[in-house]
Amino acid sequence: MAEYGGGCCRCCFSFIITSGFAALFMWLSLRTSKPDCSIEKFYVPALNRSADINSTNNHTIYFDLKLDNGMKEKGVSYANISLNFFYNSTHLPIANYTVPGFYQGHKKNTHRRQLLEATGLPWAAALEAVSNGSTVSFRVELATRVKYKIMFWYTKRERLEVGGDVVVNDTGKKVNRKNIKLKSGSPGPASHWVRVGPLLILTSFIIVFL
Repeated sequence: MAEYGGGCCRCCFSFIITSGFAALFMWLSLRTSKPDCSIEKFYVPALNRSADINSTNNHTIYFDLKLDNGMKEKGVSYANISLNFFYNSTHLPIANYTVPGFYQGHKKNTHRRQLLEATGLPWAAALEAVSNGSTVSFRVELATRVKYKIMFWYTKRERLEVGGDVVVNDTGKKVNRKNIKLKSGSPGPASHWVRVGPLLILTSFIIVFL
């Protein structure tokens, strides 16, 4: 009888451990993290005071957008990416651009570089500001829908909306040499699974004990 009880306990213990590891593996497999979006380069020729005088008539904006998938075992499928640019002091829309959708593999980063015509920006006021030693700022907002490839299947598409401010001085370039990370105020998929994952594991143990 004692042997039977001991064998049963060992079997239950083994089942508990196996279930716990299975729940942990499921959590790690399903957990995703949204891609990092950042502005690596940003240049406004008309605000470059050291350039040729003709550059003041060049009403374009050059940007280098970096999209980084940091996940080792999951790919990211982007729908069309909408980029909107604003003159930040008044949140005045000045340009927009659409990046065609694409798939990004594990641990990959992608650059999208473009030269855009900026319209409606108060160029004289902006040039005067940087000429007086001040700075001007621009707002970049990105919106798309992403889905994640986990092994052989895709998750449902989720909305990704991020934005950031780019400060420019009299060189026409962004002041911060580091990439300007575009951020969101709402939690992404990673933070969701960080909250739910441990709860799933705890629930599995409770079910086993019952």
